Amino acid sequence: MSQITLTFPDGNSRDVPAGITPGEVAADISKSLSKKAISATVNGEHFDLAWPIEADASIAINTMQDEAPALELIRHDLAHVMARAVQTVFPDVKVTIGPVRDFGWFYDFDRQEPFTPEDLGAIEAEMKKIINARDPVRTEIWDRDRVRQHYTDTDEPYKIELLDRIPGDEPIRMYWHGDWQDMCRGPHLQHTGQIPADAFKLTRVSSAYWLGDNTRPQLQRIYGVAFRNRDDLKKHQQFLEEAEARDHRRLGREMDLYHMQEEAPGQVFWHPNGWTIYTTLQDYMRRRQRAGGYVEVNTPQVVDRKLWEASGHWDKYQDHMFIVEVDEEHAREKAINALKPMNCPCHVQIFNQGLKSYRDLPLRMAEFGSCARYEPSGALHGIMRVRGFTQDDGHIFCTEDQIQDECAKFIAFLTETYADLGFESFDIAFATRPEKRVGSDESWDHVEGALEAAIKSTGNPYRVEEGDGSFYGPKLDFYLTDAIGRVWQCGTFQVDPNLPERLGATYIGEDSGKHRPYMLHRATLGSFERFIGILIENSAGRLPFWLAPQQVVVASIVSEADDYVHEVVAALTKAGVRASADIRNEKINYKVREHSLAKVPVILAIGRKEVEDRTVTLRRLGEKTTQVIELDTVTADLGMEATAPDLR
Repeated sequence: MSQITLTFPDGNSRDVPAGITPGEVAADISKSLSKKAISATVNGEHFDLAWPIEADASIAINTMQDEAPALELIRHDLAHVMARAVQTVFPDVKVTIGPVRDFGWFYDFDRQEPFTPEDLGAIEAEMKKIINARDPVRTEIWDRDRVRQHYTDTDEPYKIELLDRIPGDEPIRMYWHGDWQDMCRGPHLQHTGQIPADAFKLTRVSSAYWLGDNTRPQLQRIYGVAFRNRDDLKKHQQFLEEAEARDHRRLGREMDLYHMQEEAPGQVFWHPNGWTIYTTLQDYMRRRQRAGGYVEVNTPQVVDRKLWEASGHWDKYQDHMFIVEVDEEHAREKAINALKPMNCPCHVQIFNQGLKSYRDLPLRMAEFGSCARYEPSGALHGIMRVRGFTQDDGHIFCTEDQIQDECAKFIAFLTETYADLGFESFDIAFATRPEKRVGSDESWDHVEGALEAAIKSTGNPYRVEEGDGSFYGPKLDFYLTDAIGRVWQCGTFQVDPNLPERLGATYIGEDSGKHRPYMLHRATLGSFERFIGILIENSAGRLPFWLAPQQVVVASIVSEADDYVHEVVAALTKAGVRASADIRNEKINYKVREHSLAKVPVILAIGRKEVEDRTVTLRRLGEKTTQVIELDTVTADLGMEATAPDLR
């Protein structure tokens, strides 16, 4: 029998028979490790304990202490255990697929009757029976004819279709969890008892089309979450409760910011409060961009397909574009246009008007561009994922030698902007050249070096994402982490020599010859709609005072205070504060509760004493204590708070 060499994490190695399994390796090391083992990492690949190792390899035996492989196996095994439980409780159900995702898994089922919350309880109970039974998990490789016959005999048509989608050179692996079987690449645990029985929860049911195709059968998808222990599950449930409390859709209703309706799917009806946030944020960004040397432009929303064909977007992005056909006068055929999904090609058109010299570069061009993209209805999510949105879009036309300086300036611009909006830090991902790309290696070396040098010059840490750049150039993505640990990709900085080439952009260089500019795509917030949603959820609706739509409510305690209430509102308004009066015949506690629910940052209560002393009683959102302050003082203080950070 031939021998192979296995090398362990501590550097030691041993010769073993070819075909040995990781499970046998663990047993050979110690009985204790054999019991604890759940999988192995072989040459960087996650390996089932039952898979044979046929060649020299590095190997590490994984236990439940190894978080990443443990969670993958727990969640993957639970998908199978759930499918087994569903078919035990509801024998008529057909199974499809059940991948691991996010904090758990889902599995799609074909069943005529919808699953109910009570059904989920019954399925969970059956799953715990299966786990407690400690049924062994085993695997075999079958040939395709045997697999097809098996699923024909068991009347599982979806599995047959999945079989036909597996590449011909890939082995077909069959897994059993007890007497229940599924076709799966693996790996899996050694027995069902290795799944923590108190660390999972079925969360919800939704509908899903088979293979995401709305012409195929509609299935029912059951979601679950799972962790290594009960405490981690509890923490996750608390996280979900906190996330629900911060949900921008709920807060949007409570704060009366916007609504959405079926006549305009994926588009926002901004109410006065929401539009105040929007325009205040936009005015802030406009001032900052102007100070940063940007010129603001505005380009058409409906553009002929010829431009999208020339830019390359028609071939690559057409499915996400809203197409508009127009009967132009005297034209033989209808003119085909598209609502712009991005602003880049239109900005090149402005650059192309008139001769540009190297002295004109860098040219920083910005637009609050109103864009439209077709997003599937199932992907829409409040104002976070919409079909109509506005980007704080910018494009910098520059020479290759200016890239590093422009990148450093943008990172500084973005740093100050995020800090003003409550995000003191961010993460940077540096995406480098992909395998399929345009341009010479020398050019890529120069541009990647410029971006990396720019990041280093700012002192910001970053991670490298090898091969994740665009086909035309490397990029930086900027990630924000919110108050409860969620990560959002917002800003971006992309180097693009391709679009200027495609659309004929040139400038006159020092040598009097024509040269192609580089085009730097950059965005700080991304879409205003999405970023406002992030702000709302990050702050739980308690927006920075200068951004709050209603900054102050002046509330009367007695009717005799009404005139003074209006005087206070007038003084605050003159100081630049968004203030309103509440002189309804309601108790002050009722008014405080109502305006607190609407997340008004400051409530000024006024009774007889305040009228006599020309003071106000100030209560800040979330604080139980109050302060009695003179009118002139509170007007000056709140006027300063209401001023945007760049104007202070």
